[in-house]
Amino acid sequence: MNDAAPVSTDMIKDTDTASFAADVIEASKDVPVIVDFWAPWCGPCKQLMPVLERVVRAQEGKVKMVKVNIDDNQELAGQMRVQSIPAVFAFKDGQPVDGFMGGQPESELKKFVARLTGEADTGQEAEALFSRAMGTLQSGDIGGAAQDLAQAIHVHPEHTGARAALARVYLESGGMDEARALLTDAPEEVADHPDLASVRAALDLRSGREGDEDGDAIDEGEAQADPAVTAALAKVEANPDDLDARLEAAKALAATGDNGAAMDHCLYAVAKNRAHDDEAARKFLLTLFQAEGSESELARDGRARLSSILFA
Repeated sequence: MNDAAPVSTDMIKDTDTASFAADVIEASKDVPVIVDFWAPWCGPCKQLMPVLERVVRAQEGKVKMVKVNIDDNQELAGQMRVQSIPAVFAFKDGQPVDGFMGGQPESELKKFVARLTGEADTGQEAEALFSRAMGTLQSGDIGGAAQDLAQAIHVHPEHTGARAALARVYLESGGMDEARALLTDAPEEVADHPDLASVRAALDLRSGREGDEDGDAIDEGEAQADPAVTAALAKVEANPDDLDARLEAAKALAATGDNGAAMDHCLYAVAKNRAHDDEAARKFLLTLFQAEGSESELARDGRARLSSILFA
């Protein structure tokens, strides 16, 4: 690439602050426009640009590319909040819709462009990211899994499995607000999906308990030391057949995330008197099952134990 020689074709051109509105904002109302912020001294920029140009040309006019030299257009780079380069933004209908920073392999650039042109199978891409994230979670790499889950949601917002999984990652890390935001931002057509309803139930159970002062999740020892849990368990110890105290203990434990212990108290209450307080213990059990997820080991075990009690 010749740093000093601008490239101007129908598909690829250089622009500046004065022409940005016409070359990007207005042009993107007809076809998607990719904006590449670069500089002559930037090595990664020189590696990315020719590959990105090749991918754009292969689209034969379905997408355009505009290049901005940040040395000559510092004000524009500031307006776009470009903090490092290469920085690539995608515009459609006059608005930024996607982007990335740093170098990318050609395979990822093709996916990036395909999403803009509507040719990408975003569902398949999201499913691959989701599957990889689940494996990463099992290996204990929560940060890596969260990145893949966030990317899956980015490319395919309707992927409820990825959205629910990331919300649970936040929930277990004490990020109640972040988890709830993921549910709130879910597309309307999937907002009531069982995966998301399950996380919503878990959030509701923990409402008012967002971890310790540092925002960390409450561990088992802290749960047992929680004042509400301590008080409720003291009532149960004093009178094991106090079914109101059992339900109080279950709710206090669930608020700390200890749904297993909460289920134990509810199952005890159901076994003693299913009809007590309009079947409150059984109904709370159903909430706990939903919060855990229908396929979770804890929920399956709880349902089996409940069935053996009800149909004994």
